Amino acid sequence: MTTRARLDLSPLTLHTANGVARSMLESAKRSLGFVPNMYSNMAHSPNLLAIYQGGYGAFRSADRFSPAEQEVVFLTISRYHGCAYCVATHSLIADRTSGVPRDVLAAIRSGGEIPDPRLRALAEFTWILVDSRGAPGHADLEAFRAAGYEDRHVLEIVLAIAVKTLSNYTNHLLHTETDPAFAAYAWMA
Repeated sequence: MTTRARLDLSPLTLHTANGVARSMLESAKRSLGFVPNMYSNMAHSPNLLAIYQGGYGAFRSADRFSPAEQEVVFLTISRYHGCAYCVATHSLIADRTSGVPRDVLAAIRSGGEIPDPRLRALAEFTWILVDSRGAPGHADLEAFRAAGYEDRHVLEIVLAIAVKTLSNYTNHLLHTETDPAFAAYAWMA
């Protein structure tokens, strides 16, 4: 088994960050109450953090998916990429904020069958879209449509894939530790 490489960058803090990076971390602390470890790592590239935050905010503010559906999309992408940090984070949000049924959350985390047919179709199509690198089959798209989703939903999933790829890959490269706030939802790939 090959050991994953790790970038030689220590997480930035409010005391070690400068300029734009420091401002971004201060803003995160004001809005979230703490600086997530992922942000401390992403801040080494303020442009990366800005693009992540902008895309995340755009996906969250779009009215294409309910909050529960948004979490299903984010969790599915993060599970596909094996990102323990993002699976833990989005599990907490799913459970405490977004209203994802517990059996649906457990199924996504374990790779089991999602009991809700519409959310199952959403997760399956999201997985296929990531796995096919944006080239699902005609039957896959038809199954997604049959579940009540529209073509515009596909483009929102593409946005979510872009956002989660930024965070998942950053977390892999920097071996981001799960924050204590998400520890109850720790997940192993």
